[in-house]
Amino acid sequence: MPVNRNALIRYTTIDKCLRNRYRKWTLEDLIETCSDALYEFEGIDKGVSKRTIQLDIQTMRSEKLGYNAPIIITDKKYYTYEDPDYSITNLPLSNQDLDKLTDAIEILKQFQGFSHFKEMTGLIQKLENKIHTEQNQSRPIIHIERNEELKGLEHLNGLYEVILKQQVILINYKSFKAKKAQRIYFHPYLLKEFNNRWFLVGRKTKGESIITLALDRIESFQPAENIKFNMDETFHPHSYYENIIGVTVNHGLVPRIIKLAINQENAPYVLTKPIHWTQELIEQNKNGIIISIKLIPNYELERLLLGFGPALEVLSPPSLRKKMSDLLTKASEQYNK
Repeated sequence: MPVNRNALIRYTTIDKCLRNRYRKWTLEDLIETCSDALYEFEGIDKGVSKRTIQLDIQTMRSEKLGYNAPIIITDKKYYTYEDPDYSITNLPLSNQDLDKLTDAIEILKQFQGFSHFKEMTGLIQKLENKIHTEQNQSRPIIHIERNEELKGLEHLNGLYEVILKQQVILINYKSFKAKKAQRIYFHPYLLKEFNNRWFLVGRKTKGESIITLALDRIESFQPAENIKFNMDETFHPHSYYENIIGVTVNHGLVPRIIKLAINQENAPYVLTKPIHWTQELIEQNKNGIIISIKLIPNYELERLLLGFGPALEVLSPPSLRKKMSDLLTKASEQYNK
């Protein structure tokens, strides 16, 4: 049952009055106090009717909002709580509330890798304790994939802080191809997660292209106090990544129309979960569907398309079709040795 703001103000005002055992409250007293509260918080100066407060008391006594308030009348005129410890602010959570809260906690837990959220960690623990006191905890009904053993997660908080403070950092970074780590002065702009892996996005120096560093390849980093941070006001994550899948942005290339044929068995999956937000249905027939997407080809796109195996065929552009054909041929050769 939805409750508007004015009604909530009246309920909480009545609650405060009835909790005050040092005064006896008539209906007229409650009307006056609620009118004053509405004027104070909402600027409403027309007052509250007797009928409205009577209905409020009836609602608070009922199960409509879950209050079940023990409001009684003494001496045929004074309103009070039969239980002196009762308050609508001390209500136990309903089963529906507990279920929603449990789901929210499971989602919030995914961010505990950031010690920036240590205050939230305490809040999560309080919420979990609240749930445990209200009901027996059962298995979660939401599960989000995560890899807590992934290297580099220990850097999340520190990198979050330097981005927040706009600090240049000196990174010891060892790529997969390098024999030893190299020292990089880096202007960090963004932390990005893709496919359960974290990346740091920024520039080495002003004027250079934006690059992406994998957190699991960062050996260490520290703030470079004496170097001025170069903020790029033109960098916007949404527009920067809108034409690709994943994190690899091939600078200088423009989005291309890519046509894909999907077999009948896998067509429903692609229609309900588009490969990219630009996806359009071109044709649908007994063999399946033909779709188009408009983006910049990159490594992540290739891996995604390869994941479909024989269920997908790249129709165009020719360069991507040949690339996929070569990759599949090499894969086939591995099994035909």
